[in-house]
Amino acid sequence: MAKKGGNNLLSFVAWLTGVIVSLSVGFAMIDNILSLPSYLGGTSVAMVAGWVVVITTVISIVLAIIHYFK
Repeated sequence: MAKKGGNNLLSFVAWLTGVIVSLSVGFAMIDNILSLPSYLGGTSVAMVAGWVVVITTVISIVLAIIHYFK
């Protein structure tokens, strides 16, 4: 059973890895490096989804910073 709180460094590394992956995937979708098949909406839907990923990731970064200094 995991401890509550856990290792702060490990938690930070896991969070930072998630942020980096989210931003990488989001920007790849925006730049049409990653796309969707045409029956799922194609590049326009992928671009919108990419922006959603980037914006929500930036919001989570801001909220994490606010929570840290609160």
